[in-house]
Amino acid sequence: MLLLGIESSCDETAAAVVEDGRKILSSVIASQVEEHKIYGGVVPEIASRRHSEAISGVVGEALSQSGKSLSDLDGIAVTYAPGLIGALLVGVNFAKGLALSTGLPLVPVHHLRGHIASNYLSSPELTPPFLCLVVSGGHSHIVWVEDYTCLKILGRTRDDAAGEAFDKAARAMGIPYPGGVELDKIAEEGDENAYKLPHPHVDGAPLDFSFSGLKTAVLNLLNNARQKGEQVSVPDLCASYRKAVVDCLIHNLFLAAEETGARRIALAGGVSANRLLRRRAQAVCKEKGLPLYLPDLSLCGDNAAMIASQGYYEFLAGNVAGMDLNACAQRSIEE
Repeated sequence: MLLLGIESSCDETAAAVVEDGRKILSSVIASQVEEHKIYGGVVPEIASRRHSEAISGVVGEALSQSGKSLSDLDGIAVTYAPGLIGALLVGVNFAKGLALSTGLPLVPVHHLRGHIASNYLSSPELTPPFLCLVVSGGHSHIVWVEDYTCLKILGRTRDDAAGEAFDKAARAMGIPYPGGVELDKIAEEGDENAYKLPHPHVDGAPLDFSFSGLKTAVLNLLNNARQKGEQVSVPDLCASYRKAVVDCLIHNLFLAAEETGARRIALAGGVSANRLLRRRAQAVCKEKGLPLYLPDLSLCGDNAAMIASQGYYEFLAGNVAGMDLNACAQRSIEE
């Protein structure tokens, strides 16, 4: 079964053709990073306009690279939630137009479910049930994947997501956008024990995260140093901050693994590319004798192959939409 995937939830316009949810035939991404870098972050209106300009060409290129035509497809999967509403609408409306003109089924896909599905592409042997830590710029969830379309949130952030916390701290340190990616690189050269930073937890909800206090601690450290005329080692602070965030993620993930008795662990989302997070997850899984599934680095960020992959399982489950499909800026992964 061949599905075309379309992704436009933030600042990447992407299209891909995937076979049976596991084999990538093509994957094309038009990134807007360089343009948004000028503003230090994604500007929603600019993102929407660039999606409108790029989407037709990106979809055409994905079909061309796959060697397939619209008549070869069995369905069209599209990200409909969550994300920037204007950006989502571009992808949803384009997919609806294709579905209407071709008669192909329209399959709505939740963006975070897509991130989890990136592991099906990287590790075709992976099947539910498993425990997955989904960490991105806007979300931090611990998810029990009971089945391909049956997921339960066990823990979530109460404020900033891990990726957001990385980006905001990086900006405060003068690191250019995309801050989290650059912070991770710089941290490789620093001493992670140079600065003592808090490890926040949520009373009464041991699997939930809270990163706003940790972010504030870094801002206060930088402000105090500036007022006193003291020098801050950016590599050391990056390394110390990265360690604090990853400590929280790893602690809660494996606490959830103990509580659920999970025998397989996976990571997903943009922050799953973080070097320290991957190393720590690998080390703990090796110690506990648990297999760990990691998406290929090329599939950690937003892409359409993961949307087509999850779309395959949504289609098999009968989750098909009509022409009344709308985009949603916020929607639970459980729905």
